[in-house]
Amino acid sequence: MDLVVTAVVAGVLGTLAMDLLNLLCARTGMISKIDVGMIGRMAVGWARGRFHYAHPSEMQQVANEKLYGYVTHYAIGVGLAVPYVFGWALMFGRPISPVWALTYGLGTTVASYFFVYPSMGLGVFGLRSPEGMRAPLSSLANHLFYGVGLAAGIALM
Repeated sequence: MDLVVTAVVAGVLGTLAMDLLNLLCARTGMISKIDVGMIGRMAVGWARGRFHYAHPSEMQQVANEKLYGYVTHYAIGVGLAVPYVFGWALMFGRPISPVWALTYGLGTTVASYFFVYPSMGLGVFGLRSPEGMRAPLSSLANHLFYGVGLAAGIALM
């Protein structure tokens, strides 16, 4: 039970850190702002069985897409924390390393590069995005932010 709570807290804090640090950095123009509405449209598409779009414009706007986006975003954040927390405990025992959480957070960028971006019609690494190289660099920064929050959540527990 203790590991479940740790995973949930770490996942929520990781995603919250990602959102807050993204908001701050996006305001400076250094990275792109996370589009929660697009995450919601993608999630609704997935729920309807559509996992690939040729172009993001094919994703139809849906009612409550920001709500779906936030729920999906935080569920993914918790879902990515679970294998880290349980995997660490299984392989190494206690305590769970907050330092390695940063590396794990960066590693989760792979999911956006090879699954999320292509699913949205933005290609591998998001290179077909109108933002070009800014998309993959923003994703890398955001997942580092996730790792920071994940580490904080683990350290607090």
